[in-house]
Amino acid sequence: MKNTPTGRRALVVGLGIAGITTALRLRQIGWEPVVVERAPTRRSGGYFIMLFGAGVASARRLGVLDRIGTRGGSRIAMYDVDRAGRRRPGLDPAALRGGPRRLLRGDVERGLFSALPADVEIRYSTVPVRIVQDGSGVEVSLHDTAADAVVTERFDLVVGADGTRSTVRGLVFGPGDHLRPLNHMVGAVLLDGPVDGFGPSDGVVLAEPGRSAWAFPFADHAPSLLFSYRTGDVDAEFARPPIESIRAAFGPEPTGPLLEGLFTRYEQASDTLFDSVQQVRMPSWHRGRVVLLGDAAWCLTLYTGMGASSGIAGAELLGTMLQRHPDDLPGALRAWETRMRPFIRAQQEGVLAGRRMFTPQDRKELLLRAGMMRLMRAPGVGRAVGRIMLNDKNMRAKNVDVAAP
Repeated sequence: MKNTPTGRRALVVGLGIAGITTALRLRQIGWEPVVVERAPTRRSGGYFIMLFGAGVASARRLGVLDRIGTRGGSRIAMYDVDRAGRRRPGLDPAALRGGPRRLLRGDVERGLFSALPADVEIRYSTVPVRIVQDGSGVEVSLHDTAADAVVTERFDLVVGADGTRSTVRGLVFGPGDHLRPLNHMVGAVLLDGPVDGFGPSDGVVLAEPGRSAWAFPFADHAPSLLFSYRTGDVDAEFARPPIESIRAAFGPEPTGPLLEGLFTRYEQASDTLFDSVQQVRMPSWHRGRVVLLGDAAWCLTLYTGMGASSGIAGAELLGTMLQRHPDDLPGALRAWETRMRPFIRAQQEGVLAGRRMFTPQDRKELLLRAGMMRLMRAPGVGRAVGRIMLNDKNMRAKNVDVAAP
């Protein structure tokens, strides 16, 4: 799918899911995208994600859904566990009829990247250091950090798809208070084998007030491990090695063999994630000829499960609006944001429900979660509860096809 060249040139900052999708969609509508990425190479790793209906629909129209695939399967089982090792059947939202696709982030990025035409220019080890715009274009100074050289070029459009701590956002929108901390921390790692004592496609959830450990299962890959916990001092969590902060959050009770094994595997892994959980809230995602997309604009957090879906859908819709308004770029960006705002607002408002599922705040929320698990396991009730969950306002919002023509 490729349209007649428009002669227009766009700079896409960031080679993650939102950035790759943007470059692919712009190329499809005849634009010339240039992608810059801070890292020296394309990142191939990633942890558990879910792709909901909004992302699935856009990926299908972009022609990449089969390339992305799925890692779901009938062999997958989920268990709720405690520190003593006791287990009982748990809830796996991805396994519900009509639920999301179970994937690794790398699966989505790899599928999108494989569809990107070979002539799309990608510059690694490159970051914008200056962005100045006027009525007819954007002048951007780009720093090649490997060669320590700066070049200045002109573009018709700049797309900031460079994550929660976006450089583009800082350069164009200023150092305003766009990050909204949720006072939670996460640590993640992709395991190299199953959880001790469990099968290769088994997942486990250890949920306690204010903290949880999740091992997300796949049909054909070892689980992805996630620690999540509440904190009253984010800065203090970063002031010591991640494993020390994680251990402290789960103390002072004895860990038990299962949790101790998860701690050890996180500590010994060569590639881990440790970060605070934050949303991005902004009154506008575009300014002149510069637009923010994905985590740079809204960062829905892992508690919503909508990061990948919203990035793909937002990028597809951006290309569609640019195509519909070929001679009115400001009008295209306004139309894009008007369409995206209600969808993103619904996801951001639903973060509390997602956080409750991942990390119950207190004993009351923990008991409510346990009650839901019992209902799901009850004969003749589980299917009905699943339907209720999928028809819930929050779940329906995740499957809205915001980028539908």
